Amino acid sequence: MLDVLTGFIGELRAAGLPVSLTEDIDAMEAVRHIPIEDREAFKYALAATLVKSNSHWRAFETIFDVYFSLRGPQFAISDGEEEASPEEQVAAMAGMEGEEGRRAGGGMEGMTPEELAEILYRALQRDDQAMMRAIARESVTRYAGMEPGRPVGGTYYLYRTLRNLDLEGLLARLMESAAQEVEGGLTPLEERLTRDEYEIRIDQLRKEVEAEIRRRLVADRGAEAMAKTLRKPLPENVDFMHATRDELVSLRRAIHPLTRKLAVRLARKRRHGRKGPLDFRNTVRHSLSYGGVPAEPKFRYPRPSKPEIFVVADISGSVAAFARFTLHLVHAISSQFSRVRSFVFVDGIDEVTRYFEGVEDITDAIHRVNTEADVIWVDGHSDYGHAFEVFWERWGREVSPKTSVLLLGDARNNYHASQAWVLKELRKKARHVFWLNPEPRSYWDTGDSIVGEYAAHCDGVFECRNLKQLERFVEELA
Repeated sequence: MLDVLTGFIGELRAAGLPVSLTEDIDAMEAVRHIPIEDREAFKYALAATLVKSNSHWRAFETIFDVYFSLRGPQFAISDGEEEASPEEQVAAMAGMEGEEGRRAGGGMEGMTPEELAEILYRALQRDDQAMMRAIARESVTRYAGMEPGRPVGGTYYLYRTLRNLDLEGLLARLMESAAQEVEGGLTPLEERLTRDEYEIRIDQLRKEVEAEIRRRLVADRGAEAMAKTLRKPLPENVDFMHATRDELVSLRRAIHPLTRKLAVRLARKRRHGRKGPLDFRNTVRHSLSYGGVPAEPKFRYPRPSKPEIFVVADISGSVAAFARFTLHLVHAISSQFSRVRSFVFVDGIDEVTRYFEGVEDITDAIHRVNTEADVIWVDGHSDYGHAFEVFWERWGREVSPKTSVLLLGDARNNYHASQAWVLKELRKKARHVFWLNPEPRSYWDTGDSIVGEYAAHCDGVFECRNLKQLERFVEELA
């Protein structure tokens, strides 16, 4: 067990979870007081000592399932009663008699696909967890087509199994049956609640199928090999430019707690800033209690002013996801700035601040930005030079010494004129001019990238490919 735990913790670190030596020792100590046969208690004891962020939970759960998939009882037995075998449950649920009942009781492998579908329907209807686990195992055996040593990922096997189970058809049938049981049909609220309940049960079945496939792959290939295959970056480390649809969903979930943390940190940073000049009169007044000795100097604490932010973002092509999350983050912590104004461009440029005003869900505002903003001038290919020139003509006079200008993009200008003089003029007027580039630093100034030409007129150019790098930059912004 010690070797398994050591490998498990090593894989957590390889996946990016920050697990210290102290937490490693705490986990070892915690499992001494947990019955190992109680899989759930064992899992949450490890989680309590090793996981510090909700965004890391999915990665922890996946690695736990890999390393401990072959350990622990498959079914829990409660109240001291012996549980019926899955085969006996099948026969009982189906209400089969005679030859059919004997065939079902002897094992699911003798059942037709229609009979298996009927048993699954009744298990979902009754929320029979043990039965769903048994059906998941049989479905993987029957439909996944798994072969030892075959280099195929679990996603392929999962797709084949779920396609044959026809979960959408099962949901429709369950809803139809629920509506028929109520005279006059379900009300809209009842229908929604019923659908949610059945969707939860179907999702649980999907997880059981996935866990069974993972268990068989681990038995075939080993835990370490499977862990490397399933290893995915944590949400804060996902590259904006190459995020999948599922990863984008994780990013959106991760950004909400991040904005709250950043807002608190920025406020505290200004509140506990440097001390101001010595307050001579206040110091002398307080020295009277020490016999005229200025034992406790008093200072004039400055009132920290909130900066003003102008965000100018390229929303063309692959950098659109990066701009979306940066706009999302900056506007989510807009209370920490005196004013936030947003501009987006491709080869034309448009101010989109109005889309964010009075909006609770920033996602809706960003959708409007992507669909309604007037950002096409000629052909819809990036032209930083023209966009910057128009920005200077229309809004350059509104940039003040309180303004921090935040430029977002990969600086790939399609070989157009750079108009870098605009950034030179902005730097003279603004408090700061920063550039955030979502490309790896090794790609800068290659091909049509001219980030180096713009960098000469910026206070800083930062590689910003994921939420972790974006968080570090925003902390410095104030």
